[in-house]
Amino acid sequence: MDTFIGLIVAAIITAFFLRGYLKSLKKREIRAEESAKKGQLFSDGPQGQHPFIDPTYCIGCAACTTVCPEGDVLAMLAGKAAIVNGHKCIGHGLCAEACPTGAITMVMARPAMAADMPLLSPEYETSLSNVFIVGELGGLALIRNAVNQGRDCIDTIAARLQSRPVETGVYDVVIVGAGPAGISASLRAIEKKLNYLTIEQDQVGGTVAKYPRQKLVMTGPVEFPLHGKFKETELSKERLLEFWQKVMQRADFRVNSGEKVEDIRKDADGSFTIRTNQSAYRARAVMLALGRTGSPRKLGIRGEELPKVMYRLIEADHYVHKTILVVGGGDSAVEAAMGLAAQPGNTVTLSYRKEAFGRIKERNAQRIEQCVRKGTVQVVFNSIPVEIQPGSVVLDVAGTRQEIPNDFVWIFAGGDPPTAFLKKIGLKFGVHDMTLEARQVSRAGVLGAESALEFGHLSRLSALLVDIRTCVVHTAPGLRARRTCANEEDCRKHRPHQ
Repeated sequence: MDTFIGLIVAAIITAFFLRGYLKSLKKREIRAEESAKKGQLFSDGPQGQHPFIDPTYCIGCAACTTVCPEGDVLAMLAGKAAIVNGHKCIGHGLCAEACPTGAITMVMARPAMAADMPLLSPEYETSLSNVFIVGELGGLALIRNAVNQGRDCIDTIAARLQSRPVETGVYDVVIVGAGPAGISASLRAIEKKLNYLTIEQDQVGGTVAKYPRQKLVMTGPVEFPLHGKFKETELSKERLLEFWQKVMQRADFRVNSGEKVEDIRKDADGSFTIRTNQSAYRARAVMLALGRTGSPRKLGIRGEELPKVMYRLIEADHYVHKTILVVGGGDSAVEAAMGLAAQPGNTVTLSYRKEAFGRIKERNAQRIEQCVRKGTVQVVFNSIPVEIQPGSVVLDVAGTRQEIPNDFVWIFAGGDPPTAFLKKIGLKFGVHDMTLEARQVSRAGVLGAESALEFGHLSRLSALLVDIRTCVVHTAPGLRARRTCANEEDCRKHRPHQ
């Protein structure tokens, strides 16, 4: 009798906790669905390296959803991990490391987006010898990757130049762009005693001041040459600007600001002529750290240089209780306005120079109409900004000037992507379905097992399945994917650092 009562009590306790667990799962899935709906406001999805989740191997443990520093990029839907806010992903890769079954591989953007990616060697060298691409332009958005690539690329260049004689009037390397990768490369060039020049099309500090993230989240320390490590896991824009000012004070830091590179040509002697809108330079190597979005088209109005003015939105959830102006009438502007309006306490105004939207997707047209009806976004047609002030913006609305309060301005007036420029200077591009390639890599061990079975090698098959394991391999510069190894020796072959 006592045993029976004990079983009843145990069953009641188990049912109580099971009920609570099931309720928590239900709440988690509801939150994931809400997050997925919110994420649909951004139509472009992941912009660079991001996780590919194979549902065949996903066991629904949710480990991947808890480790991402960017928040709710991943969530559990129908018992499987899924990307719900792909626009937030910048490729930390912790989700792939946390997955116990190897169901996640870090891949590049979907094939349609990866079609215009320049071909790069493991040393970040393009199809044109001694022309290198680092940072986001090569598909890697993570600031730590950009800093490391800039440093490592200068090491490669310095090693190559050791055997070549010094030429008068010729730089060892010209660095194009002064973002995180360009800064790192410049400092490394100083450290390596190279004769270098950095060219930045914006004003000095403009690249950092306009950086689209208010807060840089890092999975580990970032180390800049001649400076040391940033040990913080979160680095504010203000902290980055403080560091930038410190770099500019160095007497050996050479940067030409407000100068745009227009052409790069290889000379008969193997060196390069870099032509800008102001001058021409010769160099033995060229490093391009331009960023993937290219040059945003500016309005050319007073106050546009203020730090509160940006041309790209990544973290809408970092802007709350703000008065915001979005300028533009395309999908990017409309999506940004809706995304910012969805954040708590924001007052969002969308300014467009024409009398109606005429070139946006149908779903965006329907959603912005709903936002206008609900009052979450105020659309001002036939308007253009004429002046941006620290605490306000002046609009010209059908010939009448109106001044409205303002904390931040986003301008989506189009731009000049670097793709045309890269093709103009002779770089080759390639279409790579990185998702498919990563899946093929992860299947390598399984296919080997199937082949063994097909040929009747049963003893070999059993030995293969005894010690099968999943490891991380490098499939491209800075890009990792999962592969299946047959044994520990096989692991060591492609992971010599462990």
